Amino acid sequence: MTFPISRPSGAASHVPSRIPARAGILALVLAALLAATACASSTASPASSPGASASLAGGGATPPSPDPRIGLGAGLLDAEEAIWNLRKLSSTPPPADFIGVTNSDLAFTGPYAVQGNYNGFMIWDLTDPVAPALATSILCPASQSDVSVYGNLLFVSGEGLEGRLDCGTDGVSTAVSPDRLRGIRIFDISDISNPEYIANVQTCRGSHTHTVLEHPGDLENVYIYVSGSAPVRPEEELEGCIDAPPEVDPESALFRIEVIQVPLANPEAAAIVNSPRIFEDLVAPPTHGPAPADLEILEEARERGVFAVQIPGTGEVYVLPQEGADRFLSQIVAQRGGSGPPTVADSTALREMLPLMLEQSMAESGFDPEAGPTQCHDITVYPALGIAGGACEGYGLLLDITDPINPRRMDAVADSNFAYWHSATFNNDGTTVLFTDEWGGGGAPKCRDTDPYEWGANAIFSIENGTMRFRSYYKLPVAQTEEENCVAHNGSLVPVPGRDIKVQAWYQGGISIFDFTDPENPYEIAFHDRGPVNPDRMEMGGSWSVYWYNGLIVSSEIARGLDVFELEPSYHLTRNEIDAALTVQWEEFNPQGQPRIVWPPSFPRARALVDQLQRSGGMSDARIAAIRQVLANAEGASGAARAEALNGLASELRGEAGSSSDSRRVSLLVEAVEELAGA
Repeated sequence: MTFPISRPSGAASHVPSRIPARAGILALVLAALLAATACASSTASPASSPGASASLAGGGATPPSPDPRIGLGAGLLDAEEAIWNLRKLSSTPPPADFIGVTNSDLAFTGPYAVQGNYNGFMIWDLTDPVAPALATSILCPASQSDVSVYGNLLFVSGEGLEGRLDCGTDGVSTAVSPDRLRGIRIFDISDISNPEYIANVQTCRGSHTHTVLEHPGDLENVYIYVSGSAPVRPEEELEGCIDAPPEVDPESALFRIEVIQVPLANPEAAAIVNSPRIFEDLVAPPTHGPAPADLEILEEARERGVFAVQIPGTGEVYVLPQEGADRFLSQIVAQRGGSGPPTVADSTALREMLPLMLEQSMAESGFDPEAGPTQCHDITVYPALGIAGGACEGYGLLLDITDPINPRRMDAVADSNFAYWHSATFNNDGTTVLFTDEWGGGGAPKCRDTDPYEWGANAIFSIENGTMRFRSYYKLPVAQTEEENCVAHNGSLVPVPGRDIKVQAWYQGGISIFDFTDPENPYEIAFHDRGPVNPDRMEMGGSWSVYWYNGLIVSSEIARGLDVFELEPSYHLTRNEIDAALTVQWEEFNPQGQPRIVWPPSFPRARALVDQLQRSGGMSDARIAAIRQVLANAEGASGAARAEALNGLASELRGEAGSSSDSRRVSLLVEAVEELAGA
């Protein structure tokens, strides 16, 4: 039994921003099917003394117990907070045009943080991180406003159907329109307080996210890899947009990414130069079923008479909001020629028909449950090593980007514990890659105490001869409530020499900083969390993305604005390690364009590695103390006397490396001391 599904005549469906699904196309099919449902929301540090870390017995050696993140009081701007081994410097609400609208990703240039928002973007001056100042804000709606910078250029993603070329706020009311923007906007930010919209590049599926690639061998162009997961737009709106499978039409806009070339001398001439099909021959990945809590939601919904549907291939349960159910029930009543309120039989019919309706709508959209991913969600490039990590819905990809216009797939991994491969981060030497799993799409609570640890976690892989080998999972190590959307989201490396440390956002799970130097044994070393936005129901909030930038930890809070933190010394991260990280200063930073971290010669760098040798037991306490004294004496000397002391220490350490249980760090210390001697 079927009945027609009514949609507004000639109008574009308003697509929820974060619907859980195995692939983006499936999410949008569901959104179109349930078009009447509610949408988702939309410093300098003190100089360290030579003996500052003579002991690692400082605070923060073990996580607080009981965990203070459990049971935090709710509130939008007054929620209770828990913090460990971090210090919060500021929390700044957005300006009026952006209040109540989802804050998204971040990029950095000079002293500024550019914060995306579904209504446009804001630029914050972080010169005083205790009181960030709004340099400017641009009202220019187009979800989800993913941002990147390069020199005087700012790139902004637009994927939603209501984004306009003119940045207008009235939306686009027709299915085909010359006014619609879906792709990349380009702004000139030479005058940071007055960005100028200079160009755009339209794409067939819009830009959910994008990645700026600065290729080491090309000084005349930058490249943008576009990841767009929306349905293919009509060819009447943009020529060449074909939604047939590639085997039916080789020019299909499916199963590919877009490569945009931006001539730096003439950015207005930016254009798509290739659409590589990096997903060729991939099949549907393995998936897991519903979590215990999701099965309970489905059963409770049925007992309450609420309508819910399980999304095929994902294990996700979607509860139909009442207005959507009312609309469908009224159609059933009308189809049988009845009048008045719906009967029990009508409700039973709708409950039986929902899975069939979804299956039919998926088939009509061209969704193939046996096919592999048709798009990436996000791509992280590492230009210095010529590689990229593609988080591509059902797979994690390792790409060769030595030819920026023609990225080539080197390896692909899938995992039945993963629902939606979301983002990627390499360690600094490119021997490890970490992928996040956006189980639940960002709009659902997926860190409950009943959720399996391996679901919605990070997966950590070593890279060996161009292939990826699974090592372990890392998930936020504290349960969150049903009122908190919690998902593995965006983060970046913290540049501590000798270690692989990442700071990562988990939406309403907060911020977690963890060490994955040993990819088989990651562990948490710091955190910040708030209580739910609303104590009675799930409302969107939490950290969308959090990144280390020139000594600051900067977080884009979905509902609350911009948070700024700094690291606090602890057993897990000494003052010397923090000071060594502070020697890394960038002029700009796009987290998805991962730079190679280079530490300048410095005494904090050498002392940080000594601290790590003490922590690991790689040398005796007496030898650690002697090395610290040599470094202290050398720092007090200058010229030939300093160089002689440091070269002598390096020679001694080189001879000791083979007998140390932590020979890797001894070798790193030798390198740091030798570079310091030659500085």
